[in-house]
Amino acid sequence: MSNYHTRMHSSLLYTVLFAPRGKVRMVDMGRQIAQQYLNPFDGLIGIIGEAASGKSMLIKGMFPGLELSNDDEGVNVRPLPLLNQDDGGFYSPHTFHMDMRFETAFTQPHLLAEAVTQTLANGKRVIVEHFDLLFPLLERNADLLIGIGEEIMIARPNIFGPEPEDIAKIVFPSIHYRRMAHTAEDLCEFVLPDEEWSKASHGDVRRGFVRGFNEKPSFDPRELEALALEMIKKDVPVAYKDENHITIGEEAMYCTGPRMHVRSTGEIINLRLLEDFPYDPMTGQYLLVGYIGRELKGHNRHLNWI
Repeated sequence: MSNYHTRMHSSLLYTVLFAPRGKVRMVDMGRQIAQQYLNPFDGLIGIIGEAASGKSMLIKGMFPGLELSNDDEGVNVRPLPLLNQDDGGFYSPHTFHMDMRFETAFTQPHLLAEAVTQTLANGKRVIVEHFDLLFPLLERNADLLIGIGEEIMIARPNIFGPEPEDIAKIVFPSIHYRRMAHTAEDLCEFVLPDEEWSKASHGDVRRGFVRGFNEKPSFDPRELEALALEMIKKDVPVAYKDENHITIGEEAMYCTGPRMHVRSTGEIINLRLLEDFPYDPMTGQYLLVGYIGRELKGHNRHLNWI
């Protein structure tokens, strides 16, 4: 590894990225994180985040082909490979995965900690979901620590921190804003179905969402906001249907991240849409911008800092 990358990794305190919505975007984010922040010699990767926050999809992007012990399709690998390593020599696995919250239903936590410690001593890598539950039992922090909430936090801890609890205190409370923003985005498409939606790209803004259009849309954002607010006032149930759909009330709609939603429209706090479609000269697109959970003060160029 070059001296440049050695310095870059050792100098990293933490990085904050938008946490994307949808499986494809989360997998792609994992790929980018692996390229930019993963050291080939990292042995212990700690992942922190609530259920359905996208941890498994991020891991699949970072480590393509890795068999997850808590597969999202419901196929759980038994026995846990980490606990049943046979000496296969050259052909033995190099990278193992473990979901700490899931595995404690089957195995005592101290045995899981011992298995992780031994695996690292053997020069192999372990990726641990819910690392905050394992950390108190270990004598070391993760080499790379990733928290997923409203945003993705990437840290390379040293003896001065951050510790998993520090990351958890940020990402756990913030995940609700990501759920609200995702539901608000789908709700806007639901109340005003239009062919233009299918051509719109996805973007991000803090505590909100962005859809980009190559041509200025024909609908009025104020009309769209009024329709969405009416649905919020009715407090209509929102539910997972399958891996590609949610239901809003009795109707199903396509969704790329069906697990990342609030339970009903009434949980969306203070939805607002910008009154016009700002033009982004960098992408050549007109933007529909929605934000939740706060009052907009000042210029809309400050949305990511309010």
